[in-house]
Amino acid sequence: MSTTPLTPQRRAALSRRSLWLAYATAGYNLLEGLVAVAAGAAASSTALVGFGLDSFVEVSSAAVLIWQFRSRVPEERERLALRLIGVSFFALAAWVTVDAVRSLLAAGGDADASPVGIGLAVASLIVMPLLVRAKRRTGRELGSATVLADSTQTMLCTYLSAVLLVGLVLNAVWGWSWADPVAALVIAGVAVKEGVAAWRGEHCDDCAPPPAAVDHVGVCADGCRADGRA
Repeated sequence: MSTTPLTPQRRAALSRRSLWLAYATAGYNLLEGLVAVAAGAAASSTALVGFGLDSFVEVSSAAVLIWQFRSRVPEERERLALRLIGVSFFALAAWVTVDAVRSLLAAGGDADASPVGIGLAVASLIVMPLLVRAKRRTGRELGSATVLADSTQTMLCTYLSAVLLVGLVLNAVWGWSWADPVAALVIAGVAVKEGVAAWRGEHCDDCAPPPAAVDHVGVCADGCRADGRA
């Protein structure tokens, strides 16, 4: 990351980019969630319905970013925004865990193959990594722990898309209904870890520049100082 202090114009441009990335994330995940829930209900797939609910959690994370960057002084909302994103991580973990346990206890139930669900998972594996990359580049240059935390939320949803795809394919081809919920439980554990990091402001470690570039710290530094971190 460059140690050159950001100009007000560049900071404003990065804030606008963060806002539009949040809008794009919210819009895509809202559509994704509606399609997943509908397809899951049609196929009696608890994994697909759970994935749809996870998409709505991602919408909540994007909504936090929108709330923060619609402010004239986004850094003043950094600390609270980080904690709200932390809560969304915990909600994501809760949804995934409940759905995974239900799927395991039901031994897969009578879920049918879902071509729509498979297509949706493939689409998400294409779109989500692009959003993650854009958010991380923007968050690091802007020095925003919130944007970085949100990028991790999006990355976890990318993993869930991969898990969903594997689970749907294995269930459709070999009837291995247990593969999806087992992998989902691992992702739930990662979500809890990231939720704790966001709540504590540890994402600041990913964007804080060297001491010589204090002027560049901006938003992230404010969030860290509010938590008593250097």
